[in-house]
Amino acid sequence: MNVNVESTTPIYVQIADWIRNEILADRLTADGKVYSQYQLAEMFNINPATAGKGLTILLDENILYKKRGLGMFVTVGAKDMILQTRRNETLQQLARDIVLEARRLSVTDDELINLIQKMQRGECQ
Repeated sequence: MNVNVESTTPIYVQIADWIRNEILADRLTADGKVYSQYQLAEMFNINPATAGKGLTILLDENILYKKRGLGMFVTVGAKDMILQTRRNETLQQLARDIVLEARRLSVTDDELINLIQKMQRGECQ
């Protein structure tokens, strides 16, 4: 992975996202050691402080934890936390989009709820 310097997403956020993806892909596992800010800086050709900011985000989210003198490690349950967060964010965004489109099309709440229920039962495609 390369960081995208053209992106509007800050590099340190891209680093945090990359580590989350490594956890989801089981390349970084619970209680496993994570790359140091200096290793990340070398891997992505970025400033170590920028890499450190990405790690700090994950510390603040309790995705990672520190062991004094040893480095940072993946928290037990981190993968589940990441999955839950992504599910919530994705579903909320989809729901927002559906509700906005339903309003534009003058679909009532009851019609929308009925449509969703039919979808869940497999009655619509």
